[in-house]
Amino acid sequence: MPFHQKTRSLLLLAGFSSIVLMASVQTGQGRQVRLTGDELQPVPPAQTAPVPSSDIAQTQTNGIPPQFDSASDFSEGLALVGFEGTYGFINRDGRVVVKPDLEISGMSSFSEGLAVIRFNGIHGFIDQKGQLFVSPYDAVSRFSNGLAAVRKGRQYGYVDKSGKVVIQPQFALATAFSEGLAAVKLNSKYGYVDRSGKLVIPPQFDDAWEFAEGMAVIRQGKKWGYLGKSKRVEISPQFDGAFSFSGSLARVRIGDQWGYVNRKGAIAIPPQFSFASDFSQGLAAVQTGEKWSYINPSGQPMFNRQFDFASNFSEGLAAVKVNGKWGYINPSGHFTIPAIFDNAGPFSEGMARVQVGEKWGYIGKR
Repeated sequence: MPFHQKTRSLLLLAGFSSIVLMASVQTGQGRQVRLTGDELQPVPPAQTAPVPSSDIAQTQTNGIPPQFDSASDFSEGLALVGFEGTYGFINRDGRVVVKPDLEISGMSSFSEGLAVIRFNGIHGFIDQKGQLFVSPYDAVSRFSNGLAAVRKGRQYGYVDKSGKVVIQPQFALATAFSEGLAAVKLNSKYGYVDRSGKLVIPPQFDDAWEFAEGMAVIRQGKKWGYLGKSKRVEISPQFDGAFSFSGSLARVRIGDQWGYVNRKGAIAIPPQFSFASDFSQGLAAVQTGEKWSYINPSGQPMFNRQFDFASNFSEGLAAVKVNGKWGYINPSGHFTIPAIFDNAGPFSEGMARVQVGEKWGYIGKR
């Protein structure tokens, strides 16, 4: 993994005429798909063997047995899954409630009531009732703060949920709105626009991220720093890598080591880690050599144990990997769900996606 990398993934849709689609319940084996960013990308078929569901049944009783070729986190009550070479959305009972009768090449999870869908070279949105909205744009992104970035030709703008153009396509790139502002690229530099399209922070940065906790990562030359809502650079570009603030701390890289800074730009936890994750629920996963562990905001190690891999805490649990299998620990470092899965995602809306063999299912908390 590069020490500093950010991917702008805009799966842009197309028009906003609407078509009502039938939703059907369907499960089974088919082409395997992989979730990448906002869309599901098909990969070659894989030979699969029957997968027992007893492992999930032994951990808790409110899960969905492994049966899907791919799975995403629950969002707004539904989860995007892949099966039989296509995609659909399931509810918490595991029932497919939205399944477009189309040759789908990509979909996203729901955001603000709509999900991105791509079919037959067309981009659009679909709602939770199965109604499809297609547009005249060459690409569209998920909605955030009531607006979605769209691309017409080589220029980006923004539309609202009715399809009305709120900010005319004029930018070389455009990111999602966050905290009322969006980073846009104009004449090779990045600035920020408000929801009316006014450039409230003139283009001046070589790269710019979304705002989080009142601060946005920016780059000038090869160094990274932070912009505040004051429209001033609050932490001067000085880092070799930087990520957004989370829990009032931000992870930064100096040389090949990661540490954390506070909102004043002072080093809160000295760079010493091979890699580091955001703070979440008072803990952060950090990598030292080949092993992962957790630290608190003071930089003190927690649990006195290490893992093959560790993820962020979400809804009180974190997925960790030990001896080639995944399970979940609580903030005290104790396994509440044993490490029996081949892969695992974060808890979202009370459910977490897990992989057993070649198939994905979901577990709930005990």
